[in-house]
Amino acid sequence: MEQIQALAPMIMFLVLIFAMMYFLMIRPQRRRQKEHEEMEKELRKGDKVITAGGIYGQIESLGENTVVLKTESGATIRVARGSIGGKQVKQIR
Repeated sequence: MEQIQALAPMIMFLVLIFAMMYFLMIRPQRRRQKEHEEMEKELRKGDKVITAGGIYGQIESLGENTVVLKTESGATIRVARGSIGGKQVKQIR
């Protein structure tokens, strides 16, 4: 009985650590992943986007797994749909 009472604080400490890991690391990551997936679904032709590699472009066409971007120089490049980091925010001058 004394051994169980001695282990109780250590078990509570481990449960607390796992709970903190979940709420501080796992849950926010899942939320960001869900937001990114929603953004991918909402992509349309003409949207201005930024890739994960830092390339700015406008969507020319969308495939199931790829996106064709037109850059400022007029060049077109095909990138993976998952590599789109986000939409460009409009700058107010």
